[in-house]
Amino acid sequence: MRDATPAPALHRRSFLKYTGALGAAATITSTLSACSSGPESTNETGGEGEGADRTLTAVIGYGNDQSWDPLMTASAFAMAGNHHIYEGLLDTDPISREPYAALATAVPADLQATTWKFTLRQGAKWHDGQPVTADDVIFTYDRVLDPKTTTLAKNFFASWLKEVKKVDDTSVELILKFPFPDGAQRLTLAKIMPKHVFGKAGALDEATTGKAVGSGPYRQTAHHPKSNTTFAAFADYNGPRKAAFKKMNWLTIVDAAPRVAKISGSSAGAQISDNIPYANISQLEKGGLKVEGGAGMNHLFLLFNTAHKPFDDVRVRQALHYAIDKEKMIQAALRGHGKAASSFLNEGNPTYRRAKPVYDYDPDKAKALLKAAGVSGLKVTLMAVNVSWIVDCLPTIKASWDAVGVETTLEPQETAALFTKLDQKKDFQVVAAASNPNQFGLDADLIMHYNYGPGNTWMRYARWEGSSVAKDLFKKMDAATREPDAAKKKAMTQDYIDVVAENVVIYPVVHNELMTAWDAKDLSGIRPQPYPGINVLQAKWV
Repeated sequence: MRDATPAPALHRRSFLKYTGALGAAATITSTLSACSSGPESTNETGGEGEGADRTLTAVIGYGNDQSWDPLMTASAFAMAGNHHIYEGLLDTDPISREPYAALATAVPADLQATTWKFTLRQGAKWHDGQPVTADDVIFTYDRVLDPKTTTLAKNFFASWLKEVKKVDDTSVELILKFPFPDGAQRLTLAKIMPKHVFGKAGALDEATTGKAVGSGPYRQTAHHPKSNTTFAAFADYNGPRKAAFKKMNWLTIVDAAPRVAKISGSSAGAQISDNIPYANISQLEKGGLKVEGGAGMNHLFLLFNTAHKPFDDVRVRQALHYAIDKEKMIQAALRGHGKAASSFLNEGNPTYRRAKPVYDYDPDKAKALLKAAGVSGLKVTLMAVNVSWIVDCLPTIKASWDAVGVETTLEPQETAALFTKLDQKKDFQVVAAASNPNQFGLDADLIMHYNYGPGNTWMRYARWEGSSVAKDLFKKMDAATREPDAAKKKAMTQDYIDVVAENVVIYPVVHNELMTAWDAKDLSGIRPQPYPGINVLQAKWV
């Protein structure tokens, strides 16, 4: 992901770890961690206690063996856990994404200003008992903005944040390059880390492997990458969203069957689970559980190699989108829990506008475009990640393309293997994968730079960033980022999204819901997220 200014290219391993491509922001995280077939051991469950003292047990349908460094990780499990352990100066509501004061005492009164001053919450402590100071804030933002340090967080800040200055021991100033009100929401992506813990040599490696010391309502008590992570309420927490559970045990169960079994029946061992398969919704509801979806940016997209003919011709790319019977895909593969893409953004996004064009199912138009491009007898190998719901969608794509005379071979494979090929610049035609930038936020500038922008890894995969159309698009995106007037910014963003839609180099086919199940007899205040993971900062025992 890139925000206006290019950042150094990442090594493949770093890219897989630090970007949403294979992390929490992408549903394909589940494939990365498929080797984690379920808990090896959950002995440290803290299951003792009754009533309000009992342990909340949650099941997360993603691996727990990726980085826990909050400035680096894109792991669904780690990001969800870190929202309970760490705080930003501001954090955001997990659903509305409205910013609220977390470590800071207030949201800036004037978000159009180019200087934001923050005073730290009096009495805020780290989980080891040390006081939170301005030096910790500076330590964190120095990592974010250091041009020699590659962090995922840098991509969300470098284009608009110039520097962070210490005012005194309890206050700091953020100096912006230009007015950027959307930056307030992004401050939650710079979780403040204790300098005295992570400033030591080698300590950041420990954060990568699972060590977490924050100032939030829950402290980490144990971490087992292949099985579970446990939490306990932090007694000295004095912030806005206090812990409602004395202890929590989050299990990682990637495989669908054992995940559903863990939350099912009279002997259920958990009260809540994310990533519920559509096929199990009715079963769980009949068993007395509440099952609800969160509709957002989660989507299946197609990535074209524009250096491989005939995919350099926009008519061919458009034809293959028009050819797909999206409603059949939604009913057959997604059990009705999806919508055909009518923009790069999902319909619920505040910046959404129906794009020009929209690729409604039109096989005759697809045939006409292929004919106009002089293409006949086209054979396509569709490489795809082997995430279960993506694999379920592939037969519809094949049948649709075959029907317009495009002989299609499906090639689903392990996610890491697929992206290794892309990183090694091996030739390919089309890739189908899943993505969800909502893990990081709702603002369209952030979402669009997730896939598009100069120096962007996805643009390099598509071999498109050097084209004149792409260069003009990047200029439009940069201008929209810098536009201070909210209405003009929205219109400018919608206009350049039309350019993205016309070129369909990387573009959604369908947006789908992510399902969460919980026992409403035990828990209240649960709000299902439109992105992987759970947030229980406003939940409690019934």
